[in-house]
Amino acid sequence: MLAVGADQLVIGASRLAFARGISPIVVGALVIGFGTSAPEMLVSGLAAADGNPDLGVGNIIGSNVANLSLVLGVSALVGAVAVAGRYIRVARSTLWREGVVSLGAVLLFWVLVQDGFERWEGIVLLAGFTLAMAIIVKRPNHDAGAADASSPDKPISQSAELGRTLLGLAATVLGAQMAVTGAVDIAEEVGLGAGFVGLSLVAVGTSLPELITGVQAARRGQADLLVGNILGSNTFNSLLVSAVVALVGPGPLVDANLSGLAVWIMIGISVVAWVLMFQGDGLERWWEGALLLAVYLGSLPFLVSDHEENASRRANLAAAPVAEAVEEAPGASGPGALPATRH
Repeated sequence: MLAVGADQLVIGASRLAFARGISPIVVGALVIGFGTSAPEMLVSGLAAADGNPDLGVGNIIGSNVANLSLVLGVSALVGAVAVAGRYIRVARSTLWREGVVSLGAVLLFWVLVQDGFERWEGIVLLAGFTLAMAIIVKRPNHDAGAADASSPDKPISQSAELGRTLLGLAATVLGAQMAVTGAVDIAEEVGLGAGFVGLSLVAVGTSLPELITGVQAARRGQADLLVGNILGSNTFNSLLVSAVVALVGPGPLVDANLSGLAVWIMIGISVVAWVLMFQGDGLERWWEGALLLAVYLGSLPFLVSDHEENASRRANLAAAPVAEAVEEAPGASGPGALPATRH
């Protein structure tokens, strides 16, 4: 479902962009970026609603890390090795617009995620998301309508391609959700912490649409769709998905690693990927894709949290409301307090 759905999603979206005179980078950032971020939104929102913001936040961080290292690295290798000559070429205008917007979204998420989310922070994130989308939508369409590998010679039926795009998107999201459900069940059986599960298994599972879509876009020479998908997905994750977590299930984070080393790794990888794409005309050399993939694999051990420390923090968070209630109770302590009476 993932492979076939993502392939049809790329074909349909690129043909619609060609037919409507819309820049492929905008289609990648908005349509495909939103669609492939749907699993993150669903998983993180449900986790926050169930009182498990760690899983939701871990999913956001892990997905952003996977998008700019695993997805981009594998896609660059596919373009450079499997399909000789189809390198990931990125326009400077894309890096200065969608790239900077994505970096700004990640930084805003980093500032607000410290010690968890509050509802007012969710409103700020929604405002940031609205601004980001306005910037992307107002992109000049000077490159719109350029022919690509997926544009047929015969006239394009927009209704047919819209149906192809929607069906491909549905199959991609459903396939990813099935993979996530299996990963979560396995993790529960093994007894892994929610934060680490979100950073690793669930993050990779919800990033499968981006990975499959990226590989198919690289195979078809659709660099604009690929980069727009990745940058758009990270913008959606950092702003919209995190806003859902903050509004649906605000609260502190048990896993301190989520607002510590893990989020710093996310920022570092975001900057490294941007710099690599900025050099030359994009990811033109095979070793750049290999480097991003190595960075992802090398970062995984540092995403593992201290279970004992998390258990202690969880106990402290659970005891805090009880302690506050005791302190606020009239006559609970002090010189004038009466001794407790056993009935």
